[in-house]
Amino acid sequence: MNFPFYIAKRYAFSLSKTTAINVITFIASFGIIVGAMALFVVLSVFSGLRDFSLSFTNATDPDLRIETLKGKTFFISEVQENKLKSAKEFAKYTKIVEERALFYYNNKEHVAYLKGVDNNFIAVNGFNKFLYAGDWLEPNTNQVVVGSGISRKLALGLFDFNNVLEVYVPKPGSGMIENPEDDFNKAPLQTSGIFQVSEDIDEKYIFSSIPLAQDLLNYKPNQLTYIDFKMAPNVSESDAIETINKIFPNQVKVKNRAQLNDALYKMLNTENIAVYLIFTLVIIIALFNLIGAIIMMIIEKKSNLKTLYNLGIEMKYLKNIFLFQGNIISIFGGILGLVLGIVVVLAQQQFELIMITPSLAYPVVFETKNILIVLFTIVILGFIASKIASSTVSKKLLE
Repeated sequence: MNFPFYIAKRYAFSLSKTTAINVITFIASFGIIVGAMALFVVLSVFSGLRDFSLSFTNATDPDLRIETLKGKTFFISEVQENKLKSAKEFAKYTKIVEERALFYYNNKEHVAYLKGVDNNFIAVNGFNKFLYAGDWLEPNTNQVVVGSGISRKLALGLFDFNNVLEVYVPKPGSGMIENPEDDFNKAPLQTSGIFQVSEDIDEKYIFSSIPLAQDLLNYKPNQLTYIDFKMAPNVSESDAIETINKIFPNQVKVKNRAQLNDALYKMLNTENIAVYLIFTLVIIIALFNLIGAIIMMIIEKKSNLKTLYNLGIEMKYLKNIFLFQGNIISIFGGILGLVLGIVVVLAQQQFELIMITPSLAYPVVFETKNILIVLFTIVILGFIASKIASSTVSKKLLE
């Protein structure tokens, strides 16, 4: 084993007598370096974009949420609520009622979700930090906090006493609507604050106190759409879910952040895989040059190989010389490319060289797993390329 590796090192780090072989080897090495660097940089960029995209949902979504298994709502008993209060797995929990409603203001209307929340809501979600105008709503009042998108569409301001924001919710029942006044529950609202998170959320939600929402929807005080949880420090997700299932046996389903944003996570993962495959193809193309360089090296060293074979060196060891040579070139090229990629990523993090907007730098994240992915890819593909090239060494070639 040491003998083929020793010769492979000599071949890998010394120039050939033939200029064409040196040029092809340089091109192959350069291609591997650039491919490894590009793959690491792109993976780091997508890690940054993923974290940037998820930062909005992670900032507003709870650690866990429970929903009913059937229908839209479920009931929580006093016993169950006492168990939740005493459960050590949760720092806070908040009860929520949510339903689509029609909002009318100054001859303009907009369909959005009315989200009734209790006093613990901002403690669980920290949603009040997204307020850019006004204050969070007072409990047990008709105050609401409106998304900036809805505010723009309705031309809605804060504490407008001249024009009243009204909410209309269909009354439960069946049959044709004959008199709209009798078939809708309605209530006047007072805008106390405006929030801004993302375009989708800003045009989707209006927050109210939970008694107001329950009254509009004809819900009972213990009838909820879902409950959001903030887990206590150092508590595992599995333990928290197990506790919830014990308190609500066969009554609710539990979702974590990834499940609450299933479509977004799938999209980001699909994009990441697609980009990885594209840049892996670039590395594969570069390794074709490596195969060509090794084959030309085999042809050039044909007389030396024949001498070694006549001295009794087995054919598998002769093949291993060029297998090791190809692996050495690909691994060293991959490591050098990784070093350059790490420098680029750290430089972007530190100095914000590339900007999306004047105030927002292109997001990149340095992750160890991306280093391992690049190394694994280079080692595997380099081994396959070297194996293909070294397989051309045969008795027929040396005859």
